[in-house]
Amino acid sequence: MTAGKPFLPYGRHQIDDQDIAAVSRVLAGDFLTTGPIRDDFERAFAAKTGARYAVSCSSGTAALHIAALALGLGEGDAVVVPTITFLATANAARYVGAEVIFADVDPDTGLMTTETLDQALNLARQRNDGKKARAVIPVHLAGQCAPMGEIAAMAAGRGLDVVDDACHAVGATYRESNQTATVGDCRHSRMSVFSFHPVKTIAMGEGGAVTTNDAELYEALKLHSRHGMVRDADKFENTELAFDPGGEANPWYYEMPRIGYNYRASDINCALGLSQLGKLEDFIERRRVLMERYEELLAPLAPLVRPLARVPYCQAAWHLNVVLIDFASAGVTRAKVMDRLGQKGIGSQVHYIPVHRQPYYRRRYGDILLAGADRYYGRTLSLPLFSAMADEDVERVVEALKGALG
Repeated sequence: MTAGKPFLPYGRHQIDDQDIAAVSRVLAGDFLTTGPIRDDFERAFAAKTGARYAVSCSSGTAALHIAALALGLGEGDAVVVPTITFLATANAARYVGAEVIFADVDPDTGLMTTETLDQALNLARQRNDGKKARAVIPVHLAGQCAPMGEIAAMAAGRGLDVVDDACHAVGATYRESNQTATVGDCRHSRMSVFSFHPVKTIAMGEGGAVTTNDAELYEALKLHSRHGMVRDADKFENTELAFDPGGEANPWYYEMPRIGYNYRASDINCALGLSQLGKLEDFIERRRVLMERYEELLAPLAPLVRPLARVPYCQAAWHLNVVLIDFASAGVTRAKVMDRLGQKGIGSQVHYIPVHRQPYYRRRYGDILLAGADRYYGRTLSLPLFSAMADEDVERVVEALKGALG
């Protein structure tokens, strides 16, 4: 490690006194688990994204799971997922008994496109294995947006529901027909899913959310994330137990019409999330400035090192700083580069190993050739990016990368 200089991880949270005070107020109050701050956070997050409703939960993984449950996905169904994503995107389909159809990605952006979606659906049809595609989950990778309007149009023609995995892209926007759309406003999806893990743009410790404009999906999301319990007298089925002789609902009574999960976010987490949400635009702007500086300093290393290709329609809210490196031409392995960076106090990571290559999915579906994903994976490396970084930190990372590449 470089003497006297702090280690720079590939990503981390930024917590200030305002955040600490917000959490402290909850700790000193009456509600630690589910209380009024959760409701405040959900309202604020829905307003920030432009959606009608938001349901908070304990993680992005939980958010994906309850979204799959709310759609009613199950055995006999299949979900199209880009193979360049975190495990949870595909696993959410398996949690409910549905199968996964892996889609290829653009090798320079890592994003699903209409072409790769079409290819995945056609190959699945040719296999004729009994799986009926019911949904597609495009992923907004590293903070850039998948082409939601185009994907939604294709999905509608194929009878697919769309749920976008926006875990990397809180605050991102994209242009469409002279309008600006916000990721999470659900204009092209039934639901949008978010994560507030500490390496994301805003943090809740652990936490997630689902946004939707559909009132029925909203009720289903709440039900699935809160044990399947209802306390609304109008929904009680067992009237003998639910009501007293005068027809009043018994004050202790609740029912479970369907099984659910304890995926609730606590008031502690939501207090942090609500405080962080107020700084979202500042965090995004700082990350954009850092990314511009990276682009400037990395330009002389082209074509050996290139930034992730930019999609022209998206105003990214950068979560990751992904670069694409021709390791073969550099004559050095990615593992060696990461080791050399680590010795200089620079953290790095790979986002992601193609999910279709994981042992579980290879055993289930066999070997699948997705050339775009393989090309993307073979070159990708994530360098440090977080809002508390100084401009000098970017210079330090780039100099270390030059040295690591020899």
